[in-house]
Amino acid sequence: MPAGVMIPARNMPSMIGVNGNVGGFGSSSGLALGQIMFQPNMMEGHEFHHLGMTHNTSEGDMTRIRDEEFDSTNTKSGSENQEGASGDDQDPRPKKKRYHRHTQHQIQEMEAFFKECPHPDDKQRKELSRELGLEPLQVKFWFQNKRTQMKTQHERHENTQLRNENDKLRADNMRYREALSNASCPNCGGPTAIGEMSFDEHHLRLENTRLREEIDRISAIAARYVGKPVVNYPVLSPPMPPRPVDLGVGNFGGQPGLGGDIYEAGDLLRSISAPTEADKPMIIELAVAAMEELIRMAQMDEPLWMNSLDGIDAVLNEDEYIRIFPHGIGPKPTGFKCEASRESAVVIMNHINLVEYLMDVNQWSTLFSGIVSRALTLEVLSTGVAGNYNGALQVMTAEFQLPTPLVPTRESYYVRYCKQHADGTWAVVDVSLDSIRPGPAARCRRRPSGCLIQEMPNGYSKVTWVEHVEVDDRGVHNLYKHLVSSGHAFGAKRWVATLNRQCERLASAMATNIPAGDAGVITNQEGRKSMMKLAERMVISFCAGVSASTAHTWTTLSGTGADDVRVMTRKSVDDPGRPPGIVLSAATSFWLPVPPKRVFDFLRDENTRNEWDILSNGGVVQEMAHIANGRDTGNCVSLIRVNSANSSQSNMLILQESCTDQTASFVIYAPVDIVAMNVVLNGGDPDYVALLPSGFAIFPDGTAAHGVGMDESGSTGGSLLTVAFQILVDSVPTAKLSLGSVATVNNLIACTVERIKASLSCESA
Repeated sequence: MPAGVMIPARNMPSMIGVNGNVGGFGSSSGLALGQIMFQPNMMEGHEFHHLGMTHNTSEGDMTRIRDEEFDSTNTKSGSENQEGASGDDQDPRPKKKRYHRHTQHQIQEMEAFFKECPHPDDKQRKELSRELGLEPLQVKFWFQNKRTQMKTQHERHENTQLRNENDKLRADNMRYREALSNASCPNCGGPTAIGEMSFDEHHLRLENTRLREEIDRISAIAARYVGKPVVNYPVLSPPMPPRPVDLGVGNFGGQPGLGGDIYEAGDLLRSISAPTEADKPMIIELAVAAMEELIRMAQMDEPLWMNSLDGIDAVLNEDEYIRIFPHGIGPKPTGFKCEASRESAVVIMNHINLVEYLMDVNQWSTLFSGIVSRALTLEVLSTGVAGNYNGALQVMTAEFQLPTPLVPTRESYYVRYCKQHADGTWAVVDVSLDSIRPGPAARCRRRPSGCLIQEMPNGYSKVTWVEHVEVDDRGVHNLYKHLVSSGHAFGAKRWVATLNRQCERLASAMATNIPAGDAGVITNQEGRKSMMKLAERMVISFCAGVSASTAHTWTTLSGTGADDVRVMTRKSVDDPGRPPGIVLSAATSFWLPVPPKRVFDFLRDENTRNEWDILSNGGVVQEMAHIANGRDTGNCVSLIRVNSANSSQSNMLILQESCTDQTASFVIYAPVDIVAMNVVLNGGDPDYVALLPSGFAIFPDGTAAHGVGMDESGSTGGSLLTVAFQILVDSVPTAKLSLGSVATVNNLIACTVERIKASLSCESA
C-alpha cells in the first residue's frame, strides 16, 4: 500500500480525552479539513481541447464555452454553413462567417449514440457526421466534451457524498460525546467514571477508532481531488513505550541499561526517517545486487555451503562467501558475529498469496508474530508492475524478537525487493541500508536475506529461505547463548517452520468441510473465523509483550540469577482490545531438564492444568470447544471452562491457543467474558473482547542430538521455558501501583514455576 495516502492516527486530534469526553471533530482544524476536503480538482484528467479553462470557471461559463467550441468547428466547413451562396452570387468582399448551435435533432442523435458508445472510433464518427451533416472533427469534439461533462458531474456527486459522510461522522461523534457525558451508573444513578463502563465503554471506544479510520479514508480521497502533495507516513505506527514501574515509594534497583534514556537513543524504528531523493538510486542498485546474491545463495551448494557436523544443517563458508561476493554492504563490523542459515520446505499456500503476505507489512508481521515484534514501511519506492508485486521496492524497519526478556531484540533498517524471474519463480530479498545512510549504532545488519518461492501443484509452494545477518549478541543472557549462536533462535529453520505452521492455520480458518461428529468441534464457519481472529490477536499481544524490546522497560525484582522475575507496567487507555487501567506484566525464563515436547504437552493439556495453574483453585477444568489448526494435534484453539470448587465463586472461561513446530512451542491463554464469547462464537466481531494474555514460550536449549530437540521421537535435550503473566491491578489508569500488587504477582509467578518444576521432575523420574 503506498505510504503517501495514509494520515496516521497520531496526527489526528484525540477523540477521547483522559476524562472520557469525545472531541476533535468540532475543532477549527476539523472544520479546515472539511473545507479543503470537498474542493474538486476540476482539471484532473479532463480532455478539453483549445479551452483556456481555470479552476474558477463556473458551470454556466463552461456551458457557454463548450457551445461556442461546438460552433467554432464550423470554420473548417464554412461554405457548407452559408445558405444559398453560389459562386456567382458571392460578394468578393470578405464576409464574416455565420455560426449556429447544433440542432436539437443533432444533439438528440449524438446523446443517443453516446449512451451506447461514449468512445466512438474514426469510422463511427465519420458515419455519424454524414448522417447529421457535421464534420467528423465536430463530432469528435462533442464526444470529448460530453465525456468531460459526465466526469465533472460524477465528481460533483461523489464530493456531495463525501460531504454527507463527513456530516454523518460529525453527528455520530456529537452523539457519542453526549452519551459519554450523560452516562450514569445503572445501580446508583450517579455519574459513571471511566474504567467502570465495561463492555459498553469498549464498544464506544471501538466505534471512535472506526470513526478515525473513516476520517483517514475520506481525507485520502479528498487529497486525490484537491491535488495535495503526497506525504510519506509510516504504514504502522510503533507502540508507545510502557512506563517504568512506579511504586510510589521509589523503584527497585534496576539493571544498567534498563532506564528510559536507552529507549530514545537505541530505538532504531523511531530514529530512522524515509530515504532522501539522493539515496534512492543507490537503494535501487543495492536491491538489484542483493537479489542476484540471494538467488545464488539459495541455489549454490559446496563449497559455499558445507554440511554441519550432524549432517542436517548447512553451514556458510565465510571465506568462500567473501571470495564470491566481495562487495555487498561492506566488511563485518568489529565485534559482530555472522549467523547464516538456509532451509527449504513445501507449504500449503499459493505462491501469489505468499508473495502478497510477504510484501504487506501488516500481514507479514502478523504471519510471523513470534519473530517480528514491530515493523514499519517508511516509503514505497515502487508498487510493482502489471498489477502484482513484480518489481515492488519498499524501505522498511523491523524489530525481530525471541519471546523472552533475556534476549535483546534486533532492529534493522533495510530495503525489501520483490521480483518474478523467468522460470516463474518469485524472490523476496531484504538488505540493510546502514551503508547508505549510517544512523544510530545498529546491533544487527541484514546481508541479502529472504526466500525463493516456486509454484507447486494443488496450491502448494516450495520455499527456500536464506537468513544471513551480522549481529552484536553480547547482550544475550548466558541461558540463551547456545540457542542464539547456533542460529536456531533467528535462523532460516525458525522462519520456515513458523511459515509452515501459519499456512496450515490459515488453511484451517478457510476450511468449509468440517465434520460435525466430534464433540466440541466448532462447525459454524463465521464462528470459527471470529474465534481464530481473537486467538491471533491474543498471541500477537503475548509475544510482543514478553520480549526485551526497546519499547519496554523491564525492572528486575530479585537478584537470584537466572530465575530473576522481571516486571513492567503499562497504562491501558482508549484500547478496545484491553481492559482500561494499570496492567502489570511479569516474566521469568529458566531451564528444564525435560524435552520441549513433553513440556508443551504438559502445559496445554486441560487434565493437568490444576497441577500448575494456581488461579484455577482446584476446580474442574473442561474443554468446551476447540478448532484444529494443523496436522499436529497440539496446534489448536480451545475454549476452556474452569468450574470453581468453591460454590461462592463464579466459573471462569479461558481462551487458549497452543501451537508447536520444530523450533518453538507456545501455550497462550486469557480469561474472557462469557457474554462476549457467545457473540464471537456466533460470528460477531472479536475486536470487542478485551484480553490480557498470559502463557508460556518453550524453546529447545540447543543441546539435543537432532539439532533443535523437537523431533517426534522425543529426543534428549532440555527446554528453555518463559513464563509470563499480565494482570490488571487497577482499573483507574492514573492510580499508583502498590508494592503489594507487585509482591502478589511475584509470588504468583514463583509458585507457578515451582509447580511446573515439581510436576515435570516427577514425570521424568
